[in-house]
Amino acid sequence: MPEGTPLSRTDARVAAIERGLAGIEGIVRTASDVGVSREGDTSASRRKENRAEIHVRLDRADQAREADVLAGVRRVLAGYPDVSMKVRRQSLFSFSAPVEVDVYGYDLEELQRSADAVAASLAGVEGLRDIRLSMVPGSPEVRVAFDRDKLNRHGLSLGQVSQLVRDKVRGSVAGRIRERERHIDIRVMNGEEQRNTLQAVRDLIVAERDGVPIPLAAVASMSVEQGPSEIHRLGRKRAVIVSANLAGRDLGSVTRDVERRLRALSLPAGVTVAMGGQNEEMRASFRSLWLATLLAVFLVYLVMAAQFESFLHPLIIMFTVPLALTGAVYGLALTGTPISVIVVIGAIMLAGIVVNNGIVLVDRINQLRRDSDLEAAVLQAGRERLRPILMTTATTVLGLLPMALGLGEGAELRAPLAITVIWGLTLATLLTLVVVPAAYALITPGRAAAATDAATAPAAAGVLPVREGA
Repeated sequence: MPEGTPLSRTDARVAAIERGLAGIEGIVRTASDVGVSREGDTSASRRKENRAEIHVRLDRADQAREADVLAGVRRVLAGYPDVSMKVRRQSLFSFSAPVEVDVYGYDLEELQRSADAVAASLAGVEGLRDIRLSMVPGSPEVRVAFDRDKLNRHGLSLGQVSQLVRDKVRGSVAGRIRERERHIDIRVMNGEEQRNTLQAVRDLIVAERDGVPIPLAAVASMSVEQGPSEIHRLGRKRAVIVSANLAGRDLGSVTRDVERRLRALSLPAGVTVAMGGQNEEMRASFRSLWLATLLAVFLVYLVMAAQFESFLHPLIIMFTVPLALTGAVYGLALTGTPISVIVVIGAIMLAGIVVNNGIVLVDRINQLRRDSDLEAAVLQAGRERLRPILMTTATTVLGLLPMALGLGEGAELRAPLAITVIWGLTLATLLTLVVVPAAYALITPGRAAAATDAATAPAAAGVLPVREGA
């Protein structure tokens, strides 16, 4: 609602909107909070009478249902032109909007104009909805400019008159009432009709001289102005946040279009822009998760190196990791699943799972090589370990299948992880049965050693001990 809207009017408007939302198919129930602070600020002292939140619960969570409900919500709110709307979907990892552009500057007017230019540029990006600015006009306020010469002529001081005006408009605490554990201030001030209009403020009596009342207008000039309701600071710099929601496109492609448009903008000197929101948070998460992935692969390698007492055999087994990642990429592409933090977590899990099949196969080859040559050991190990490897993979895939199909609440969060593991593990298993034995046969120096032994065996057999004196 516009700044300055009283709480009672905001509450009535919210009640009317909730009645309209009740007729939208797919909405189970709504809950409202009237007089809330700005998003992300839980301070009770900053609650605004003109702001409210309506929480909507759907009967099922899928993209088609969300799109239908959002369209219905926009139709309902279109009937209330005095209401500005910001729709956001609860996210597990972020409280920010999907797309945010932080506009930095010092001069508030330049900052506002630059933010408006950024918002206009974002309006041309396909897939963006509900573009908003964090800087909104504040409540109308009366600005009083005192004339020191006039104050001196009437024998008044600036501090004295300022305090008197403040007490009459905002009130002064004359005492307190204690009610159980609460202390309630007794505030004395002028009545509403004597302080709620510009003329009423002009007519405030600030002093009397020779029995003649002196109004505030005699010593000051007044004007009604409207400044920003809040001044945001990011990193101790003044900033305006331009935010938007997604509609029909993934975050990565939209971000690239937004960055391209921002580079084409001509902004005043001293004004800079930077990407924020879920995109920047996702990039930071990816950086930390990729480091975690490398660390996980390294630790798996160390464990296998200690187990096999070899640096070569773990490398052969680690061939399964890129094979698994290839399968995961194919799965994500075929199912239309975007890369997210959940997908990267699934990739980390996948790196630890797929090496199991390689360990089972390589360990059996090493056992058989004690009694047979390399080629026979590789072939026999493949035959013996085929069934256990396929059974292990099948049980894992079937166990994750319901999760990948998106059954139940919260499925949109779990499905990307299951898709990553299922496709990666399936392809890695099929290729492990071919790539790992082939790599073992090519890299392991068993053939060369066997050939050397075969060449030296006849010579060794022809050497006979000779007795002295024979």
